[in-house]
Amino acid sequence: MRKRARIIYNPTSGREALRTYLVDILSIYEKAGYETSAFATTPAPNSARNEAKRAAEEGFDLIVAAGGDGTLNEVVNGIAGLEHRPTLAIIPAGTTNDYARALRIPRDDPIAAAKLILRKNKKFKIDIGQAGDKYFMNIAAGGTLTELTYDVPSQMKSLFGYAAYLAKGAELLPRIKPVEMKIKYDDHEYKGQVSMILLALTNSVGGFEQIVPDAALDDGKFTMIIVKKSSLVDMMSLMAKALQGNHLEDPRIIYAKAANVDLQPLDKADRLMINLDGEYGGDAPMQFHNLKQHLEVVANLDEIPDDAITESEDFKRVEKDFVKGVDEIKDQKQN
Repeated sequence: MRKRARIIYNPTSGREALRTYLVDILSIYEKAGYETSAFATTPAPNSARNEAKRAAEEGFDLIVAAGGDGTLNEVVNGIAGLEHRPTLAIIPAGTTNDYARALRIPRDDPIAAAKLILRKNKKFKIDIGQAGDKYFMNIAAGGTLTELTYDVPSQMKSLFGYAAYLAKGAELLPRIKPVEMKIKYDDHEYKGQVSMILLALTNSVGGFEQIVPDAALDDGKFTMIIVKKSSLVDMMSLMAKALQGNHLEDPRIIYAKAANVDLQPLDKADRLMINLDGEYGGDAPMQFHNLKQHLEVVANLDEIPDDAITESEDFKRVEKDFVKGVDEIKDQKQN
């Protein structure tokens, strides 16, 4: 039986550019051996999530999430809790496209992104995070600054990109309010005031790769940053350090790896909103679990850094092919 692929695309992403490429994208997946169909998301709540779940339950082999990080998050939430989880491909068309950046998927060329399916070595299994009954692929975060992603209107994101986030971030800085918390992470515990907490599954946070530089995609661990109680000046100093990658040893933060994290505000009057992949995911208290190598994804394995993938057999095969090619070139020069 021929394999089947379902493209779930957001017709409003990328200033509606995906519509222009849809016929060519369909033909690429057909060429790769998939009987391919497409579904355009609607403004109805959970449109992409519901369609992804339906397609997975019908036995589709590949689901292509075409759109921004919000579309991707919905698709992941549609399939992550199922026993049969189709392979996931990504065609980015949003503002930040954090996960596509981490997988080195072309972010400004939908055709090039689709063509990754035609490569010999293209798939590996990645970790995803679970927070209550929700799932996330890139980050979970809590604290005033993390609220800016869902405070910025979608139209403003499309028109102004990073400038929209920076403008909203500057507005929120004076409102930073630390929360007294107990945070358990694996066999460790921190109790004290927290200005922000971040759990990352990739090294791309808001388009910046220096904030969690050693995050791996398949090691079964979150990379966690806890920012302790910080003043406005302290927070601005830490942000400047983080953008340069000089924050890891700063005493005002805790930087650690953990598979399981439990957030507990100690004062019931304190509200800590949780951001999952840029969307509101509920309030703490909340538990987070890393689901190791839970989804198979299509990626640009040739360009992902060696230390970002720890155990993938496909990645090891790419490395072996590269070394073999280098050795062959050396032999040709010697002869």
